[in-house]
Amino acid sequence: MSNAEFSLLLTENAEFLRPFAINLTKDHESAKDLYQDTLYRAISNKDKYNVGTNIKAWLYTIMRNIFINDYRRKAKQSTVLDSSPNDFLIDQTFNKVVNDGITNLNLKEVNQFIHDLPELFRTPFNLYYEGYKYNEIAEALNEPLGTIKSRIHFARKILKQKIQRY
Repeated sequence: MSNAEFSLLLTENAEFLRPFAINLTKDHESAKDLYQDTLYRAISNKDKYNVGTNIKAWLYTIMRNIFINDYRRKAKQSTVLDSSPNDFLIDQTFNKVVNDGITNLNLKEVNQFIHDLPELFRTPFNLYYEGYKYNEIAEALNEPLGTIKSRIHFARKILKQKIQRY
């Protein structure tokens, strides 16, 4: 397919993307950016388009993937713009204050809850907590894999109930 044919096919089917972009972003300016990025990616990846396939579906897929990737990228960002004259980026994760006393008390209580579990649940749970895999625990305790998984599940359930009551 020549560049002219592809451009014509693209312009004939591009207008269907605008409502989809607005639906994804819920903002007209962001939708325009998403629309332009989609068309740019479609043109730059023209060689990946298979002639005869549904171009609308191909364009929708490109747009959706761009939107998802941008959303994930924004979710991972944990920086804010400082209004100081130098416009430094500040990482919000460094503003946390650690209170080791409370953490140690909570850890002691959780360890006590684990110690209070019935032996049937405590042993597989402790092994899992130490980093062993389910199949390794099953071999060590000479129990079926499903039994080990259910015992660990019930141990978690019991611990969750005890911690919620506390």
